[in-house]
Amino acid sequence: MPWDPECYLKFKAERFAPFEDLLKMIRVRDGMSVIDLGCGTGEMTRRLSDSLPGSDVLGIDSSQEMLEKAKDYVGPGLGFKSGEIESIEGQWDLVFSNAAIQWVPDHQALVPRLLALLNPGGQLAVQLPSNHHHPVYRTIVEIADEEPFRSALNSWVRNFPVLSVDEYAVLLHEHGGGEIEVFEKVYPHLMKDADALVEWTSGTVLLPYFDRLSSEVKTAFLNEYRTRLRGLYPTEEILYAFRRTLFSAMKP
Repeated sequence: MPWDPECYLKFKAERFAPFEDLLKMIRVRDGMSVIDLGCGTGEMTRRLSDSLPGSDVLGIDSSQEMLEKAKDYVGPGLGFKSGEIESIEGQWDLVFSNAAIQWVPDHQALVPRLLALLNPGGQLAVQLPSNHHHPVYRTIVEIADEEPFRSALNSWVRNFPVLSVDEYAVLLHEHGGGEIEVFEKVYPHLMKDADALVEWTSGTVLLPYFDRLSSEVKTAFLNEYRTRLRGLYPTEEILYAFRRTLFSAMKP
């Protein structure tokens, strides 16, 4: 699935705020081995590396477009390479992932696997969107289930693997996680209008739909989506309440 780094970073401040909250959850030690799963353009991985003195940080992403941008941040103790989150191996003092594992299916299997990557005394720290019940997201699924889009997509719609905070807490405990912290936080984003909401989703959740549609059908889908969001949010200023889940666990 091709990513557009420029489109993704149009809302840089809004996307960086939850990263900063996740960063505060890290138990900082000198000289850690760190992996950042879903590093994107590398800018936040650079910030992570700067916050961990003497550590070796490796950013992983499956998007070549994002990794091309990340090259600008390569330096002592910081590197990047291509990889799938669900296929990562090795042992690490910190397994970190900001806004990435929502793209990976079956969190009941994924979270234990991420815990298993930790060295004794290591930490898993994750942030992911949990906003899939919001009308901005539900509208996409509704349109995808209507013609001509349903046929063009072969009845495909994106299923979100995101669990509840309770389920993440139980899962972490059952698989040996200690000092567990799990919470959901609403990040209020002030958007100029409904078209800004379309721009926001065009950089993330709409991408797998666009990837399956011809240029003509993609344009029709986007026009229909824009029309419906303008109906839902007719004002010139919109408070977009974006939910995210953050969790952390230590390996004894």
